[in-house]
Amino acid sequence: MWCWIRRQLGFDPPHQTETRTIYIANRFPQSGLYTPQKFIDNRIISSKSPECNSQPHILEPLVLPLPQENMFQYTVWNFVPKTLFEQFRRVANFYFLIIFLVQLMIDTPTSPITSGLPLFFVITVTAIKQGYEDWLRHNSDNEVNGAPVYVVRSGGLVKTRSKNVRVGDIVRVAKDEIFPADLVLLSSDRLDGSCHVTTASLDGETNLKTHVAVPETAVLQTVASLDTLEAVIECHQPEADLYRFTGQMMITQQLEEILRPLGPESLLLRGARLKNTKEIFGVAVYTGMETKMALNYKSKSQKRSAVEKSMNTFLIIYLIILIAEAIISTILKYSWQAEEKWDEPWYNQKTEHQRNSSKILRFISDFLAFLVLYNFIIPISLYVTVEMQKFLGSFFIGWDLDLYHEESDQKAQVNTSDLNEELGQVEYVFTDKTGTLTENEMQFRECSINGIKYQESNGRLVSEGPTPDSSEGPFYRNSLSHLNNLSHLTTSSSFGTSLENEIELIKKHDLFFKAVSLCHTVQISNVQTDGIGDGPWQSSLAPSQLEYYASSPDEKALVEAAARIGIVFIGNSEDTMEVKTLGKLERYKLLHVLEFDSDRRRMSVIVQAPSGEKFLFAKGAESSVLPKCIGGEIETTRIHVDEFALKGLRTLCIAYRQLTSKEYEDIDRRLFEARTALQQREEKLADVFQFIEKDLVLLGATAVEDRLQDKVPETIEALRMAGIKVWVLTGDKHETAVSVSLSCGHFHRTMNILELTNQKSDSECAEQLRQLARRIEEDHVIQHGLVVDGTSLSLALREHEKLFMDVCRNCSAVLCCRMAPLQKAKVIRLIKISPEKPITLAVGDGANDVSMIQEAHVGIGIMGKEGRQAARNSDYAIARFKFLSKLLFVHGHFYYIRIATLVQYFFYKNVCFITPQFLYQFYCLFSQQTLYDSVYLTLYNICFTSLPILVYSLLEQHIDPHILQNKPTLYRDISKNRQLSIKTFLYWTILGFSHAFIFFFGSCFLMGKDISLLGNGQMFGNWTFGTLVFTVMVITVTVKMALETHFWTWINHFVTWGSIIFYFVFSFFYGGILWPFLGSQNMYFVFIQLLSSGSAWFAIILMVVTCLFLDIVKKVFDRQLHPTNTEKAQLIKTNSSVKCLDSMCCFSEGEATCASVGRMLERVIGRCSPTHVSRLWSASDPFYTNDRSILTLSTMESSTC
Repeated sequence: MWCWIRRQLGFDPPHQTETRTIYIANRFPQSGLYTPQKFIDNRIISSKSPECNSQPHILEPLVLPLPQENMFQYTVWNFVPKTLFEQFRRVANFYFLIIFLVQLMIDTPTSPITSGLPLFFVITVTAIKQGYEDWLRHNSDNEVNGAPVYVVRSGGLVKTRSKNVRVGDIVRVAKDEIFPADLVLLSSDRLDGSCHVTTASLDGETNLKTHVAVPETAVLQTVASLDTLEAVIECHQPEADLYRFTGQMMITQQLEEILRPLGPESLLLRGARLKNTKEIFGVAVYTGMETKMALNYKSKSQKRSAVEKSMNTFLIIYLIILIAEAIISTILKYSWQAEEKWDEPWYNQKTEHQRNSSKILRFISDFLAFLVLYNFIIPISLYVTVEMQKFLGSFFIGWDLDLYHEESDQKAQVNTSDLNEELGQVEYVFTDKTGTLTENEMQFRECSINGIKYQESNGRLVSEGPTPDSSEGPFYRNSLSHLNNLSHLTTSSSFGTSLENEIELIKKHDLFFKAVSLCHTVQISNVQTDGIGDGPWQSSLAPSQLEYYASSPDEKALVEAAARIGIVFIGNSEDTMEVKTLGKLERYKLLHVLEFDSDRRRMSVIVQAPSGEKFLFAKGAESSVLPKCIGGEIETTRIHVDEFALKGLRTLCIAYRQLTSKEYEDIDRRLFEARTALQQREEKLADVFQFIEKDLVLLGATAVEDRLQDKVPETIEALRMAGIKVWVLTGDKHETAVSVSLSCGHFHRTMNILELTNQKSDSECAEQLRQLARRIEEDHVIQHGLVVDGTSLSLALREHEKLFMDVCRNCSAVLCCRMAPLQKAKVIRLIKISPEKPITLAVGDGANDVSMIQEAHVGIGIMGKEGRQAARNSDYAIARFKFLSKLLFVHGHFYYIRIATLVQYFFYKNVCFITPQFLYQFYCLFSQQTLYDSVYLTLYNICFTSLPILVYSLLEQHIDPHILQNKPTLYRDISKNRQLSIKTFLYWTILGFSHAFIFFFGSCFLMGKDISLLGNGQMFGNWTFGTLVFTVMVITVTVKMALETHFWTWINHFVTWGSIIFYFVFSFFYGGILWPFLGSQNMYFVFIQLLSSGSAWFAIILMVVTCLFLDIVKKVFDRQLHPTNTEKAQLIKTNSSVKCLDSMCCFSEGEATCASVGRMLERVIGRCSPTHVSRLWSASDPFYTNDRSILTLSTMESSTC
């Protein structure tokens, strides 16, 4: 019963099986004991719980289907219990629930309303927010689930809703429509059963991807023919990996069963869009929340910031203080009552039941009563205020126009607002290279063919070396003219003089560029290729009529380079690849594609040439291709590759192998067996790929350039000045990575570069690490940089982690090359768990960076050209690496200062609030008499003191943002969580206690014996005394917040002084009227009579000034004797004392509009005039000279907009 209840609430996912069997068109066997499997319907539920994100709901054949409502975050009937469960998982909420229950069960000095109402308020606000968001998602889901879809049923096309699609249904999708479920492609309008899709909505890749159907179903292009299909699909249960699918299709034709493998190339993902294809038919294999798109829904990050951890520590300390006060009060009460006259005074006789009750029970009851009396020292509203501050504050990042990239029309995105303040605590930055530090826009620059280097110049290849002499040059050019009469290829006399050698060399060039044109996954739109395949090709048409789409910019650059040279890839037609060699069309039959993977670091294709010969073309990193080669200019090419890498170019090696008929038959058989395996398919394919890609002949290498992004060197230098160590983690080869590190300023020319590369064994690696440690110790004055490759890193992390970390920590910059994605994450984890526990930040732009982005404390995704997976899985997403400096130095600095002050201030004002209550017990014989009225107890944290600190935490700028960015060293002042250190915490706590003592004893001293206080002759009473203390306290803590505020807007003025005014107005109405719904009204006319006394006003003003004067004196002495760098920077004088919203004058087109904005601001705050506003920065400043931030609220000149 309990398991069923938990499953209905969505906490326990049902049991899962490894595979599922799908009968196409739901044609189940007519005989046997087969029980159809139960699958969830096709409804998308975006408001699912986090558990659904990690575990899809999969069912066994004989298990009843789980109701779809389970996957909603909330339903009508589980909203209340599930919300309460989530809310009371928080320690503070659970604590106040216990206090509330204690107040209900025993006789306590305060009403249960004092704890119940704030608790109810906090839970209600959170529940309304979550319920409203869930309701919006319900409406959005209904629109998606109600979209029209055509399915094949009963021999015809039936129009239905998307939510009604079932697993096994055959679905028709037309051009430019989105796939309603995960479909296995059956056929298309093309004879080969292929289609093109774009997955931009899933991973951001805009390239066209080709998917193909198995030959037996590709010919079924009509509804009638599909209705006769008898086939069964067996595949794995759903998983979130977009690029992984394993299955097989058993097709029955004329009583013969045909088995065909199914892979990612057969699966059409929900959310992808059909392009350049009239229509397709596919069978639904995963529906609803089992689709890969749904399984990739991003759940809320579980990362916790350092501020949150400090806040929990402070809560525990205050809980200890609370318990200690309750114990002390209970002990003192019984000590006082040891005397008979105080145990049972004549005016308070005990009942018979009280006299006979257990002393232990009375002690416990009194302890709980004191616990209730002092419980407000724990700030219940702290959580909800922090959540509001983080949620509302996160909008400023998206609104900051300095983080907006005009070229790509992308603004900064916040995926996790819980880590805003963590941006101000970063100590290590781990960054990818390609697409993060560089543009990821590849340009072909050089190549090496058969041991000769060439550079591209104006669409021609020019070889390096001496120019041909007059006797040899004409002979060479004439012999080449039959192959390149357009002179796209010019060479030198280094080719030799013999005709045979020259023809052989020409064949090598031809084979090299044909390998480049055939070994790829590039696609071309059908519209663009119309007419190109007919007649002789003209080279001048290539740039204007051919537009290639590729998932990798490298592939696109290489195919475009081959086209400029004269070997043009035309496109795919059925199972052939069409290439034009100097105008002559050639068709190569594509037999197999050996897909790229990060372990092999290469890809291959097997094609059949028009002559009938079969070739294997392979390309990949030199470390993965050269060891597989047995022929060609291997050593010369290796030298050329190193030279390319020293220039910062990205290199790939090209090789081939000619296959005999017997070899191909063996390869074809092995590939079929591996691809049809349901178990361990990836491992078997990897073994087969290793078997195929061997005995290669090296053709040459290519070199493409990926230029640096704008302002990368300046950003890295600023990070270094801020005390942040920068590590570059890349998959590129050693020389390329070092060259880029030098060019971007990661490594300085004067830096001593240490290397831990090419290590073969643990002992060799350990010895090298010890040598590096000695060198660092000997040359401790010089800055050191460390270069590590992936192989050596694996050895270092295996048994020498401590030694490796010691070396890394003593290096100013670290470069890790040839890194696998999981190695990147492991390096970050190693830094995270080091004894210093530094805060780490990871920056990347590709899917291979997701693991390190998720591992780091803060993950930054670059919205680049390698898709959107990094941006979707990150905490924050920006368009360019240079925006990182503004994000950390300005936003991170502000967010940290704001929330650190918020946390400290909350504890301070609650100490001020409850300490007088504790002191009052010494004057009332520990009778548990409350000092404040219950209404004041309830509204203190909710109404009277909540808004000033909330507005402060959203708008405070203790220093000009331009100064923060121009002086990165100021970032060091807030590092190591200094604003929430124990020293600072003790200062705020002691300040709270001292102010509380002044409130209480000041009131006692000034007013306690003043019998002429009230005009009607009444003496100073309990409620009058408590109201006086409470009034002084509200004014003091509010003005204290005003003293902490450096940046004043009209909003700050409104909430600060408005809070004090609201308290007075509320008290007048609350105590001045007899409210009929209140059973007893102790405060009737108390507040009015108190303030009618001049002595009371004098006491209030004197105590407020006394409290704040001491604080002001301390601040003045600290600034004069021990000023911080930030305090020094605050004294920098600007040309204007006026600060306005930066964006105010920037969305105008001249002085007229800006002046109107100024007049509007003058009416609002009376002090902003654009004519008086100037900027700190000049046009020569390195960062953001076009500053238009609407966050920074800082000065700027309208002309610079």
